Amino acid sequence: MTLKEQLRLTINLSTPAILAQLSMIIMQYIDAAMVGSLGADDSAAIGLVSASTWLLGGLLSAAAMGFTVQVAHHIGANDSNEARSVLRQSLISCLIFSVSLALIGAAISAPLPHWLRGNETICEKATTYFLILALCLPFLQIEFLAGGMLRSSGNMKVPGMLNILMCILDVAFNFFFIFPTRDVTVAGFQLHIPGFGLGVVGAATGTVLAELVTCLLMLYFLLARSRDLKLTNTRGSYRPTKQCLKRAYKISFPIGLQHVMMSGAYIATTAIVAPLGNIALAANIFAITAESLCYMPGYGIGEAATTLVGQSAGAARKDLMKRFATITVLLGVATMTVMGVLMYTCAHLMMSFMSPVDAIIDLGTQCLRIEAWAEPLYATAIVSYGVMVGAGDTLIPSILNLGSIWIVRITLAILLAASMGLIGVWIAMCIELCVRGSLFLIRLTSGRWIKKTSIIKS
Repeated sequence: MTLKEQLRLTINLSTPAILAQLSMIIMQYIDAAMVGSLGADDSAAIGLVSASTWLLGGLLSAAAMGFTVQVAHHIGANDSNEARSVLRQSLISCLIFSVSLALIGAAISAPLPHWLRGNETICEKATTYFLILALCLPFLQIEFLAGGMLRSSGNMKVPGMLNILMCILDVAFNFFFIFPTRDVTVAGFQLHIPGFGLGVVGAATGTVLAELVTCLLMLYFLLARSRDLKLTNTRGSYRPTKQCLKRAYKISFPIGLQHVMMSGAYIATTAIVAPLGNIALAANIFAITAESLCYMPGYGIGEAATTLVGQSAGAARKDLMKRFATITVLLGVATMTVMGVLMYTCAHLMMSFMSPVDAIIDLGTQCLRIEAWAEPLYATAIVSYGVMVGAGDTLIPSILNLGSIWIVRITLAILLAASMGLIGVWIAMCIELCVRGSLFLIRLTSGRWIKKTSIIKS
């Protein structure tokens, strides 16, 4: 492949993933605006347990990644039969894992808000919100797995379009479940809009229903329509084998451990912010949602990097692995730099969209303008990690992520929050992301991640 062809392929794979990630962020924006209109307490209730829900989602993603990377390698080696075999085993394995995780989540839902030092006025709502999302984790697991499998086969379009649909459905369901029955005037006409008026519970219900619909559609396109992976009119065992599970474990365990430790750090950050009051807690979660508009395109490009490097590794083309690594990282840095400039410029407008409370808007705006400076190096960390996962190199990158966030971010956040409040927490975050990006750049340029490709074939 020429450089021009490689660049075109990278953009073609990245664009649907970026659009999907952006659509999810737009969904979060609208969700935040819907819940934010109910007041600071409801926003704080969701913000209190958000990091905990990210932890559960991260574990589901890690479990799916253990199998999707194997499939990418098999497809790169033109072995569709073995790719389908891994797919069958992954369906059973991931379903068992997600059900177990759902039961654990349900068990801790009641004490969790108190562990996080939440105000008593929001603990009950936070518990109910977390419980609903936890019980429906199997839907999210299958959605992650099916989407990852399609992307591993090079099909970025269908998962991207379905994620956009999930966002639209989430907003539609929230529109009816969050708010009560009301009259709305549109273009001079008065419309009677039915609603359940469930507030925070309605936000969780709308999200779960959107995930269920997307899960079913994703499975249909994977199992019945995928050229490389469809299981209709094929035979094979769904019983997980020791060899497949061992390979999945080698890939998933470092990623899962990373998600546990990183989400644990986010939870620890929430515990640092919670005593600062509901205004600070709401401003923190809204600013995180707003910032995600900048870094989610990086994750989209990282997904493309995992697919491109993974298939190149399966084809034993180390030259292509290096070339795609360079292209995707540079594309990620360029994209997130532009997004960082936009975030700095439009910070006040972004916060105004999500909350009508002036104190929340002003505090969140300051946080976003601090974080904007870290976006280029944050892009390096995100996309480099996707590159290394595609090569099967997960242990060292996970250590880099964990060491950076726990040693740098948490330590600085504890020190700065006492004197600077929420602003100090976000300064700590900005510094840590710059450190993390620098560490990943060193790892990427060293070329040592390529040597780990053999982990998939051993």
